[in-house]
Order: sequence, then structure tokens, then C-alpha cells
Amino acid sequence: MIESSCVCGAVRLAITRAPDELVDCNCSICRRYAALWAYYPLKDVIVPGGLTDTFMQGPKKIEFHRCKICGCVTHWSPIDQRDRMGVNARLMEPEVVARARVRHLDGANTWKYLD
Repeated sequence: MIESSCVCGAVRLAITRAPDELVDCNCSICRRYAALWAYYPLKDVIVPGGLTDTFMQGPKKIEFHRCKICGCVTHWSPIDQRDRMGVNARLMEPEVVARARVRHLDGANTWKYLD
């Protein structure tokens, strides 16, 4: 298990394994959040309830979660039946992130990987 937490420590996600791959997306919301996403099946991440506020944008298929206290974007979760969520890897320990491959996604225009 690895842990990911916001800056104040109120939101702590427990994740079954370190990410092998991370996605740096340049879409309008991801670039503003400066998030680096690690994707997991829902069962692989334990999220504490009640400690986050949510925001939805665009087609409203995912909720972005942020800590109610410090405001850090911690993860996104699906509104539909998708079995995938994104965890903001920038909130993981640097040595965990350093071992993962970073892919660059052009979410602003083509929705293709640039690498």
C-alpha cells in the first residue's frame, strides 16, 4: 500500500500499488490543476468519505475532488459505471513518482499521446 495525501493531511488515499505510468494532460482543467494522473480500478483505492468538495466540468462524467480544508485536488471519480479513477500523483511521495513513466496527453486538441 502507498499513501497519497493533501498538504494538510486531512485527505489520505490508500492505494494498493505504486503507479507504473502517469499521465500529464494539457486539457483546460488538468493544466490548471497541474495534476499528474495515476489511473486505478476503483477497488484499488480507499478514499475517506466526507472530507472533499467536488467539481464537475464539461460533459459531467467525472467529479474532481479537492480537500475541504487546504484545497488540494486529490483525485477524480466517475459518475457513470466506469471502473477507473484518477489519483493526483503530485500528492504522492517523490520517490514513488520518480519510478513511473510519464506520458503526455494532448487533451486540449487531439486526445492523442504525444510520446
